[in-house]
Amino acid sequence: MGGEDKGLLQYRERPLVAYALDALRLTAGTILINANRNQQEYARFGYPVIADLTNSFDGPLAGLLSAMQAAQTEYALTVPCDCPQVDGALLGRLYLRLLDEQSDLCTAHDGERIHPVFLIAKCSLAGDLADYLASGQRKMETWLRSHKLALADYSDHPELFVNINTREELQHFQHQRIT
Repeated sequence: MGGEDKGLLQYRERPLVAYALDALRLTAGTILINANRNQQEYARFGYPVIADLTNSFDGPLAGLLSAMQAAQTEYALTVPCDCPQVDGALLGRLYLRLLDEQSDLCTAHDGERIHPVFLIAKCSLAGDLADYLASGQRKMETWLRSHKLALADYSDHPELFVNINTREELQHFQHQRIT
């Protein structure tokens, strides 16, 4: 996105992050926004804004760790800001599957591949995640699979995972139905 903050880019007259917040409002009791820049802009949405605990870009696991440590809940639920089709009514599948399988974490699976940033995780794993990141590791799927991981089936809604990564995609999807 040419260095622009993706979550604040306008998509159909709303910032991309607004779609994630709408979905989370239907599912989560407490919402935190993880942002490492433009924190005042994100604070305007009315939720606490937390940054990664490190100054280097450590990827989505660093945001998860910050959320786990800031949350005062048993679980942390994460969704990306660049998937405007996210549906709060469907996010509950992650939690239900986690409970059904008595897992530590649950991520979404669209029938072909996992989508690890659509995740619910026990906050008690924060210490283990901190150690993983401190060791120099960053690969999300590797860390997830080192624990009891459940997969929630979203093969009936693969459109939820269409994400916007480029200006061209943003422009294309402004007036097209995402499928």
